[in-house]
Amino acid sequence: MKPPRVFFYVQHLLGIGHLQRAAALARGLTAAGFEVTLASGGKPVEGIPALQLPPVSSDAEFKQLLDLNGNPVDDAWKARRRQALLKAFQDASADVLLIELFPFGRRQMRFELLPLLDKAKQASPRPLVVCSVRDLIQPRPSREAEMLECFEHYYDRLLVHGDPRVAPFERSFGAAARLAGRMHYTGYVVQEPARQGDAGTGEVLVSAGGGAVGQRLLETAIAARPLSSLRDRPWRILAGINAPGFETLRSRAGNGVIVERSRNDFTLLLRNCVLSVSQGGYNTVLETLQAGARAVVVPFASVTESEQTLRATLLAERGLLEVVDDASLTPAALAAAVDRAAARPRPAPGAIDFGGARASAALLREWLS
Repeated sequence: MKPPRVFFYVQHLLGIGHLQRAAALARGLTAAGFEVTLASGGKPVEGIPALQLPPVSSDAEFKQLLDLNGNPVDDAWKARRRQALLKAFQDASADVLLIELFPFGRRQMRFELLPLLDKAKQASPRPLVVCSVRDLIQPRPSREAEMLECFEHYYDRLLVHGDPRVAPFERSFGAAARLAGRMHYTGYVVQEPARQGDAGTGEVLVSAGGGAVGQRLLETAIAARPLSSLRDRPWRILAGINAPGFETLRSRAGNGVIVERSRNDFTLLLRNCVLSVSQGGYNTVLETLQAGARAVVVPFASVTESEQTLRATLLAERGLLEVVDDASLTPAALAAAVDRAAARPRPAPGAIDFGGARASAALLREWLS
């Protein structure tokens, strides 16, 4: 008997967190016996195998789509991209169409996602159509009716990759009650913990995800080190693959500070570190807690982005980490938060459900049968 086939669409625009979570879920589905085509529409990321669509990114406010050369895309580009996506979906002959975030986000991609959903709806046999979404979305009350209408028209099920004890979906989507019966919590989707090793033991680990918007945090961390109780520990700064000011960071790092782009053993470093300082992206925060690391989180926030702040606040209310608001970020404030976090016990095992990949696979099998 052939394994069930999943066509999984994901689009990362600014950072790489959406792709990392999708890849972790794809690995979990593959391990559970699914045949997965992960179709990625963002810039390629080394180490994450995917069916690569013509890459597109975004400006920091998510108002303009940009091609690989940083130029605004036009209608002809969109038509080529749409055609490539529809052909890839047709070739996959999928039993499940899994779409990350849309219609609860990625409104910029309607030019290709609505035709993709129409194609799935008209197919015979029709695939199961499922939305994959993180625990919290960017609240947009004025668009909730539009989101619901699209979901109810095209989708069969919604997988919420979170733990309702920590962050119920209604905290960011007020109309969640309308999804009753089709919305299912899976637990958090986190990549498998690293193997044994002693890399990073005794260090303070500072990271900013892909690094596209983390320069200020990393520079502040370097300045905070001499003010903190952990000043005598090695501090490792992971700037991220998209960090624009890497050489500036290296020039500011003094003795005892290591500056690198990224590490393949990030989860091992988390497990062995004395303390983690990071932005508040879904993947980094959950990997930190899964590793049992003490943590300080500085959520990325802007006029259009508040999801990281809400998640970090909810986790802080449970005593799992320290939060420094981006607007209040100074070397002294960060050093004080580091000292508070260093005095905390490590997060207790079992405080959060990290079984999202396994639960998602089980739910898809149940629905297909």
